[in-house]
Amino acid sequence: MFRLLLSLAALTAVTACPQHEINQHSNNLNKRASGTQDWTYEASYNWGMINSNYTLCQTGTNQSPIMLMITQGLSEKHAPSFTTGYSSPASGTLYNWGYGPAFTTNSTPITEAPSMTYDNETLYLKGWHIHSPADHTVQSDRSKAELHLVHADANGVERGVVAIRIDPGHSDSPFFSQFMSSSSSIPSFDSHEGVQMEIDMLQALKEVNMFNEFWTYEGSLTSPPCTEGIRWWVGRNVLFVGVKQMQSILGVSTYSARVEQEVWMHGINV
Repeated sequence: MFRLLLSLAALTAVTACPQHEINQHSNNLNKRASGTQDWTYEASYNWGMINSNYTLCQTGTNQSPIMLMITQGLSEKHAPSFTTGYSSPASGTLYNWGYGPAFTTNSTPITEAPSMTYDNETLYLKGWHIHSPADHTVQSDRSKAELHLVHADANGVERGVVAIRIDPGHSDSPFFSQFMSSSSSIPSFDSHEGVQMEIDMLQALKEVNMFNEFWTYEGSLTSPPCTEGIRWWVGRNVLFVGVKQMQSILGVSTYSARVEQEVWMHGINV
């Protein structure tokens, strides 16, 4: 696999959660490391008070993440389909968004990116990033990490996030093995480096039974400005990685879990 180390001059600023925008007009890929961020995950209870642009974090009616329960049942509605749209590898940049591993596609226009469909709507993959520990809990159990596949509409507006929990298992994950090997590594949380590569995104879904069991709800971004209007799909199945893979992920990550929000107008599985 062809890999090319990119300099900061070729990458754009990424706000948390990363907005997965990359161009050649900025020199700041890792906003947390640059010291330009005015909020922290450790004080997420106060986001709405520190900046007028973050008011929705305090007043929103369907903020994310939320606690999920088996007793809520699993969704039979809004089922996502990836089989056709994820058939080709995604070309993009692997980097660290300041809190953990991240990947942004190079697709221009975005309609050339891997796509998913649900309810006769098509969304396109902008990229993925990892939170550690997991944003969502299930039955009060929190996984060690959570993979977010961020999707947007044809205009590039973020509309959906597919969330997959990550925990250590007994064997390596083929998905993570694509960019975690003896000859490659994920940039550290204080790094401004990026690596150009191709990743088979369908492999991640294969490792969680093609995401056939899930919860879904109307939510928000999990960091300021806490934009709402985001449909969430949270997989019941966990993506298991090898012990060394889990250690590698955690070794380049720092705390990035927002306090779970009270369920309000989320319409879980509705």
